[in-house]
Amino acid sequence: MAEQVVADLRDKCETPLPLLREVALAMAHEMGAGLQKEGGSRVKMLLSYVDKLPTGREEGLFYGLDLGGTNFRVLKVQLGGNQKHVVNCDSKEVSIPPQLMSGSSSELFGFIASELAKFVADEENCTNISNGKKRELGFTFSFPVKQRSVASGTLVKWTKAFSIDDAVGEDVVAKLQTAMEKQGLDMHIAALINDAVGTLAGARYYDKDVVAGIIFGTGTNAAYVEKANAIPKLEGELPRSGDMVINMEWGNFYSSHLPITEYDQELDNESLNPGEQIYEKLTSGMYLGEIVRRVLLKISLHSSIFGNMDHTKLQTHFLLRTPHISAMNHDKTPDLKIVAEKLEENLAITSTSLETRKLVVEICDIVARRAARLAAAGLAGILKKLGRDCNDQEQRSVIAIDGGLFEHYTKFREYLDITLAELLGEEASKSVAVKHADDGSGIGAALIAASQSQYCNAESDEVAAKNTYHTCRED
Repeated sequence: MAEQVVADLRDKCETPLPLLREVALAMAHEMGAGLQKEGGSRVKMLLSYVDKLPTGREEGLFYGLDLGGTNFRVLKVQLGGNQKHVVNCDSKEVSIPPQLMSGSSSELFGFIASELAKFVADEENCTNISNGKKRELGFTFSFPVKQRSVASGTLVKWTKAFSIDDAVGEDVVAKLQTAMEKQGLDMHIAALINDAVGTLAGARYYDKDVVAGIIFGTGTNAAYVEKANAIPKLEGELPRSGDMVINMEWGNFYSSHLPITEYDQELDNESLNPGEQIYEKLTSGMYLGEIVRRVLLKISLHSSIFGNMDHTKLQTHFLLRTPHISAMNHDKTPDLKIVAEKLEENLAITSTSLETRKLVVEICDIVARRAARLAAAGLAGILKKLGRDCNDQEQRSVIAIDGGLFEHYTKFREYLDITLAELLGEEASKSVAVKHADDGSGIGAALIAASQSQYCNAESDEVAAKNTYHTCRED
């Protein structure tokens, strides 16, 4: 019976290339529909209002603030321009007291501003900004916001563990700016971004061929550079750069071609947002361990391979996490000792046979492989939308990916790379590269602050750019 459950799972999670090509085509189609008009697609295709990405020539001292969970990070980045790039980068991570995550907005942003002020005061050479110019800050805020400009955005809703009612519908930039002023901190918020946009910016700073920034971590999202004249819903004058970074919010993507099992359906039905974020529930780190747990639970209820056991832990939602299944999937010990340890520690499953442990590894691999292959189809969809899925123009395209799932789950990363090459074909895949972008959401915020800075905006003329940067140095 256990083997039959696994065989059925393998069959239902199958992702042949024709199916993945349909998923990629559907992604490209949904992207176009989302650009056409607001609400035109399940993929929101939000305007980030970031029309200037870092070029690598920026100079000066800039700050980043990354808020996306129970901790936040503050960064100070010294940019040296041209060949020097990031001369120095200091950062500090701060835990948010639990009571502030459900209190008032003034308490939360007041705490963040006070910690930011301490960080600035502690850093030598940061207290005096030359020429009386304000410090420039890039703010990564990884919660749903509706943006109207590059430095303003109203909070749509809180996610994760946050629940601060008086902040919903309010401009989070204004909230933070007010809190900083109360701290006597002379700092200007130059840009509001999310982690996918930050990843794109951080990677683009070092490589001009980066076209997209992707997050595969607890959740998933994507941002990419679109031609402004290809965005019908963009109102008003087109940006001078001719480009616009799009925050896709692609976790909500859905296609009838997605291979969905009974375990996925149950997970979705019991989630806080049934019917939403289907692509994310198939591909991101928050859910992969939970899918495996549900498969193991079914096996335990219909077979005796786990012996007489207490089902309490195995019936507990989200008790088995993706790092656990990653450890089991990568177990190279002869007797799969790590698998045995993880089953006992997390699910109270003891005294398993080697054959049973092999079956568990296969389940982990099936779930991770499906996730990675669907992730690759999403990347192929972006390349298709940009006309970069073939080698006709011989243009290099780099996709930067950040997030714990991509960074730490080796097999996920390997399956993604292999599948994308298969989808593109031998010739086209030669001009496409996938790179790991470490800490994009943090340093990317500071880099976008630099590129958006009223003092450091680069002109197309090299001489004008040189003069602008000269006045902007912090030495």
